Amino acid sequence: MNLILLHTEADGTLSKLSLETLAATIALGAPFSVGIVGENTASAADSIATCGAGKFLTITGPEFGQARYATDAAAAEALIRAVGPDLVTTPATSRWNRVLPGVAHRIGGKVDSHVTGLVMADGKPQATRWFYRQRMEAVFSRSTRPWLLALEGGIAAAWTGAAGTANAEAVSLTVPVSRTSVIGFEAPAADQQTIRPDADLLFVTGAGWTKKQSDGLVKTAEAETLILDFLRLSRSSLGSTKSLVDLGGEGVAVLPFLSHMNQVGQTGSTPRHAKGLSTCCHGEEPHTVGWRFIGERRAISLDANCGWSRGKADILYVADAFAVMEKVNVLLGR
Repeated sequence: MNLILLHTEADGTLSKLSLETLAATIALGAPFSVGIVGENTASAADSIATCGAGKFLTITGPEFGQARYATDAAAAEALIRAVGPDLVTTPATSRWNRVLPGVAHRIGGKVDSHVTGLVMADGKPQATRWFYRQRMEAVFSRSTRPWLLALEGGIAAAWTGAAGTANAEAVSLTVPVSRTSVIGFEAPAADQQTIRPDADLLFVTGAGWTKKQSDGLVKTAEAETLILDFLRLSRSSLGSTKSLVDLGGEGVAVLPFLSHMNQVGQTGSTPRHAKGLSTCCHGEEPHTVGWRFIGERRAISLDANCGWSRGKADILYVADAFAVMEKVNVLLGR
């Protein structure tokens, strides 16, 4: 018996990543149950009522509407003990990633995160993940049960099916005392949001944007305008190379809207957009490894011998990114 452990979003629905985790676990072919945690779980359970689960279990209440270690860990532990599964799969959200190691310790199991593949082979589940800054891929299994796995996005198409009536079973739980209170959210305005996982295009900036250009001048302000205008017009997601993110520590002018959250590659970030466009970047190995799930890869660079030209990009434009993006923004503005 397997258990799929999910949590609801702020509006009571299940995320795309949760539905991908559901589909990947169904593909194993083993009987499974679904456990859902949230403030209101009825509509979420009903939305996947026809997925084939043996039963649905829920832990519901206002205490479980927000991500807190104490409540999330207690809820996960209660659901696992109620089912007694061999395998527990969860979406690799920040909420589950934070608590799964502690939960595994409590129940005497093992946990693996950043799983990028899950199949049944020789009668047992086998997981795939990357190691050593994503230069080595390993396929492995464990004999310890229960085995907890946090699945990354993109390893299966999101489950689609008709809604129904789940007849979920409520699992009782004494809410643990928590010293954490959520008093609200602070989020950037829509136009200031640069990380968009569901965007069709990933636009990546390299350190060349802040270097001296062909006229010998540094054009950081112009670069900022071109990049932000393109993001606004295209609704693409913004990425960056490590070299550009770290320039601030070298006393060099930086693009203020970039942080390590935008970094692709060396931090383990592996975006999964349909298309990717890299600009002013030399195609360093850690960066391009982080692009391995991008469907179509293109790059703009003045260096015809950069790493992108060595089989790492589908198309390389040997051109000035400033001039190209200025023209692209004009076309998009029309």
